[in-house]
Amino acid sequence: MDGEASEQGRSQVVNPVGVLDEDQVRRYARHLSLPSVGPAGQRRLLDARVLVIGAGGLGAPVLQYLAAAGVGTITVVDDDEVDLSNLQRQVIHRTGDVGAAKVDSAARAVGELNPDVRIVAVRERLDAANVVDLCSDHDVVVDATDNFGTRFLLNDACVLLGLPLVWAAINQFDGQLTVWSAGEGPCLRCLFPVMPDPAAAPSCAAAGVLGVLPGLLGAAQASEALKLVLGLGAPLVGRIAVFDALAFEWSQIPVAADPSCLVCGPDAVPIDIRDEDPASSTDRVEVVPMVDAVEAGRLLASGAVRLVDVRSAQEWAQASVAGSQWLPLDDIRQGAAPEADGLPLVVMCRSGVRSAEATRLLLERGIDARSLDGGILAWAAAVDPALDPA
Repeated sequence: MDGEASEQGRSQVVNPVGVLDEDQVRRYARHLSLPSVGPAGQRRLLDARVLVIGAGGLGAPVLQYLAAAGVGTITVVDDDEVDLSNLQRQVIHRTGDVGAAKVDSAARAVGELNPDVRIVAVRERLDAANVVDLCSDHDVVVDATDNFGTRFLLNDACVLLGLPLVWAAINQFDGQLTVWSAGEGPCLRCLFPVMPDPAAAPSCAAAGVLGVLPGLLGAAQASEALKLVLGLGAPLVGRIAVFDALAFEWSQIPVAADPSCLVCGPDAVPIDIRDEDPASSTDRVEVVPMVDAVEAGRLLASGAVRLVDVRSAQEWAQASVAGSQWLPLDDIRQGAAPEADGLPLVVMCRSGVRSAEATRLLLERGIDARSLDGGILAWAAAVDPALDPA
């Protein structure tokens, strides 16, 4: 269903006189008991339209809590399929959903949770061609993605449309949360005028993540989105909340709008999203020479290459390819080089992200290297099924 949208659940139709029906009174009873919400606030939620980009670790709790709260229309955008490795943290999906489109799995879960909600499932990758159309006609946008390219596209589109953007990022045991709201506070480009190197934020597959962490940050994103819809409290505008799961500590960092920001500042250049390059949203560090697992296995067996594994010591101890040399990425970053025997190198990590960075660094030093496409996961699937790197 690439490029198409599907809907599940019944459309929200507010009674002309604004009266909640009997089932809604029972379902939202705890909201109705809150003086700051009450029937008027609940009807406001039922009329709201929220866009959620990503149906993974952050998106799962966002979607569940927005649906449970009775947000009337939720659009979810994701082009990925459910993988078994997702289930450690992406709790909206089930084992039976493995192989299904994440947006379809999420739509099923939302429909089962609350039939008041109209869920619009868009199985597309967000890019410069569709971001403005997708964001339009929504009240709040939630960034539940995991790459710089998409985050910057969303920021620029929300500035253009005047929409608040609820943003979170996670890494291993740490998380960050804020609301970018140009005009009331800074936008993402006030802090980062130029998109950072993707290597600065490795994916969950490369770096790992405590399964509950995206649940905590995603629930916090849902809280901020509900506050924005209801007009309650003080949204995290001009503040970044930082969470350390190991110490269980929250802290806040004040951030200010940059008056010279070329996207949201007073002298901002008119934004043309179509001119932005969506290719930067890929997970690869940059284009480097690559080799697939089958070809790498043939070259290694013939003695034509040396295989270098740049994963962590723990990953290496769990599973490694016979004859490979272990040299962790951190050592390469600090200037270390593999054993010199004149052979070209095939650099391997878990999935191909860290090996791409290592290959780039080695090439810059004049060392002949290629990155193993798909990493040890691809090697186990195509060359050595007995290897268990999971």
